[in-house]
Amino acid sequence: MIRIGIIGCGAAGAFCGANLRRMLPQASLTLFEAAARPMAKLALTGGGRCNLTNSFAGIRSLGQAYPRGEKWMKGLLKGFSQEDTCRWFEERGVRLVLQEDHCWFPASQDAMEIVRTLLKGLEGATIRTACRVSRIGKDLSVELPDGTRPRFDALVVTTGGTPSRFSLLDGLDIPLIAPVPSLFTFTTDAPIRALAGTVAEASVSIPGTSFKAEGPLLVTDWGLSGPAILRLSSYAARYLAEKGWQAPLAIHWLGASEQDTRSQLETLLAAHPRKCLTSVHPEGLTARLWEYLTARCGLRPDLRCDQVGSTTRNKLTDRLLHDTYTITGRNPFKEEFVTCGGVDTAAVDRATLACKTIPGLYFAGEVLDIDAITGGFNLQAAWSSAYRVAESITRRFSTVPR
Repeated sequence: MIRIGIIGCGAAGAFCGANLRRMLPQASLTLFEAAARPMAKLALTGGGRCNLTNSFAGIRSLGQAYPRGEKWMKGLLKGFSQEDTCRWFEERGVRLVLQEDHCWFPASQDAMEIVRTLLKGLEGATIRTACRVSRIGKDLSVELPDGTRPRFDALVVTTGGTPSRFSLLDGLDIPLIAPVPSLFTFTTDAPIRALAGTVAEASVSIPGTSFKAEGPLLVTDWGLSGPAILRLSSYAARYLAEKGWQAPLAIHWLGASEQDTRSQLETLLAAHPRKCLTSVHPEGLTARLWEYLTARCGLRPDLRCDQVGSTTRNKLTDRLLHDTYTITGRNPFKEEFVTCGGVDTAAVDRATLACKTIPGLYFAGEVLDIDAITGGFNLQAAWSSAYRVAESITRRFSTVPR
């Protein structure tokens, strides 16, 4: 009997296993999960709602979604796309809904529906929970807590990007890209934290670099969060790690060009000449945020719009375009799981996701040096890579067409 082992029963491991059960039902399949239950992380994604994938409608190039692994994802998506993901789950009874931000969720808004669907697909497989594999042998054996070393005909590593888990590859001479956190919020210097709870559409960047992102920005009592910040943290993950998560941050509050920003400000002032500047605000900014920004410019709270001269206009325009703060660190909340880095893709065959030096060893999911911004893209990478591995193993052991 063909013996297949999967190390890690998260999104990638479970999806690979579910597809292997369908494609290669005659094989004996065992999944090893270090946690007490399978897919615990998947159950928490999207705030417990599971952002399953993305329509990619707002993505002009894959590099926008995948700062690392863009070329690999191009090929993987050709084999198993976001449309294929939706079809796969819908065929198994999961009704999906598409949000305005291009994110796909189960209509139930319950991540456990996805977990249950994958568990059903794994029926007939053996899932060993609370069973941490400590070492992999070049003969595709695995070292288990009870001291046994079962050997497999094919072995799939889907352990995610947690740095401590890469020790199981020790001795295999597989090159690794040092994992560092991605998708995290910023702690900042004090002034802006007074606006905790404020949300605005903004563009954010790190001055002196090409890193920038846009989208909703949320001010918190520790600093800054929201999709714009999470995207920027993904794009600049390795740069920020090298800097000890300390760097300048510029916020462009209106997201418009300098000319359009000046025009909006001129229109605002002309429309309300006798009103106090702080009592009116540009569209897209809250009254509280506008009052804060005018104070940052050193303006009197009783200054009328018709008293705003050219120097003050320039100050306001510059503040709207380049409101600068200092990133003082990252906020390492437990729900921020994603890392960049992992198994160097140069060591992996792009067509099969098999290790180039150890026949029968495969990789899928975040264990690879492929990661994405927030919005369902990381899960899509897990589905696409896991499906590719399932197909590769099936082709290796079966000549019967599916």
